[in-house]
Amino acid sequence: MEKEEIIKRIGTSLNDHIIYSDSVKVTKDAAFLIGKNSNKKYLFFIGDKKVCSQFKGDFLNDYIIEGSKYVKRVTLTYDNMLKLRIFFPYINPIKCNKKSSFGTGDRLGLVTAAHIRAFEKKDIFPVLAQQSVRELNRTKRSWQDAMASAIWGYFESGSHISFGADADHIKEEVDLKEAADAGFTMFTIDPSDHILEPSSLSRQDIEKKYHDLKNRIQLEKKYMGKSLKLDGSEYKIDREILIPVAVKYGKALDRVKVLYSFLKSYVKRPFDFEVSIDEVEEPATLPEHYFIASELNDAGIEFDNLALRYPGRWEKAIDYMGELEDFERQLKAHIQIAKMFGGYKLSLHSGSDKYSTYKAFSGLNKGNYHIKTAGTSYLEALRTISETDYELFRNIFSLSLKSFEKDRNSYHLTTDVSKLKDINEVDDNNLIDYIDKAESRQILHVTFGSILTDGVLKERLYSKLFNNEVLHYKYVKDNIERHLNYLA
Repeated sequence: MEKEEIIKRIGTSLNDHIIYSDSVKVTKDAAFLIGKNSNKKYLFFIGDKKVCSQFKGDFLNDYIIEGSKYVKRVTLTYDNMLKLRIFFPYINPIKCNKKSSFGTGDRLGLVTAAHIRAFEKKDIFPVLAQQSVRELNRTKRSWQDAMASAIWGYFESGSHISFGADADHIKEEVDLKEAADAGFTMFTIDPSDHILEPSSLSRQDIEKKYHDLKNRIQLEKKYMGKSLKLDGSEYKIDREILIPVAVKYGKALDRVKVLYSFLKSYVKRPFDFEVSIDEVEEPATLPEHYFIASELNDAGIEFDNLALRYPGRWEKAIDYMGELEDFERQLKAHIQIAKMFGGYKLSLHSGSDKYSTYKAFSGLNKGNYHIKTAGTSYLEALRTISETDYELFRNIFSLSLKSFEKDRNSYHLTTDVSKLKDINEVDDNNLIDYIDKAESRQILHVTFGSILTDGVLKERLYSKLFNNEVLHYKYVKDNIERHLNYLA
């Protein structure tokens, strides 16, 4: 069967479906393609009846190709995705194989086909199935849901670009296991619950906690008196530096070791391992970074990426707030430390829309970096709604504003709601401007959970995006391309 003939035959026969021509894949004895009717997307499988029976779906008895090839309409489930991988192994995510990598979260599970298009002709490794535990909990999705939507979108696009899948901000073994079972190839550990801020303790409490550390003697032998020459300055590690650093990160690093040990014993395929130390109040100092990297290295943890908290404010949905010169100066020193321990990637979290930092982050790291974006694609979905359904956009924004104080608790934001004009007083044609205002962007960005767990709004949102998919895809692709172009 030739691809062109398949498109012609199926397109003629299934005239109530739109065929994604890029998705058509032809093997020796079968053909596969994605199509959609007015309500839903499906995989169409054309081949021997016995082979067709491997997939869960419905035989279309009225349509037989070439007299012996049956047509089956297959639902886009996780189980059917696993069957599809047998025929097309390249749709499996893999461990990163490039210096530069970039994650594109998809909270709605709709736009992987648009994401992957943005990476064409770019020498950057895409991490398409990037989802955090927090996002899954707020959207009531599972690791399997996130993986299945990414793979089906990838197959729809027709792309053959290698890609990864990131189980992000994991704190518990149960999530590691479920993500690994679902096929994820990158695991980002978040030990923030075990980080202890010395500023919240008295000096006496800090001393007590330090003396309670089981490895205190070993730490003193390893670090006391050590001299670090970084950023044009010399840091001599003494008790004033070592004690608060060890107290702050000691238990957090122990937690990383436990989770890494579980992964190494449970996952038998290559994977990327990232440690996230960015969810803290203050930027990481250079001695702190050195201590973290040294402890991870000495524990035999093969970490690929390390996410730090950098100077300035890294708020959701808007550009960097801070002195770029200070950020760049600190970044150079952090890169020096990374090189001391083999040159792991520095990872930039809250990377969405931080365009002003991209040139430095890419250039100073010499292309050896990882960046994560998530909510920026959700905002592009809402941009689509702001153009195609004024009433729905107003309803979404009204609930987002109502939910903002509750939903903002897990984010560092300085949003001034008073700067916004009442949404009901905004002209229909100006609603799209709300997507680009800092205050409304942040409100919409962090309240996705409240929207996606409201049954009526969620159904209307998905329906409108389904019926305006071309525009939706365009906005998402353009947004990710803009990020990647700033890096280049």
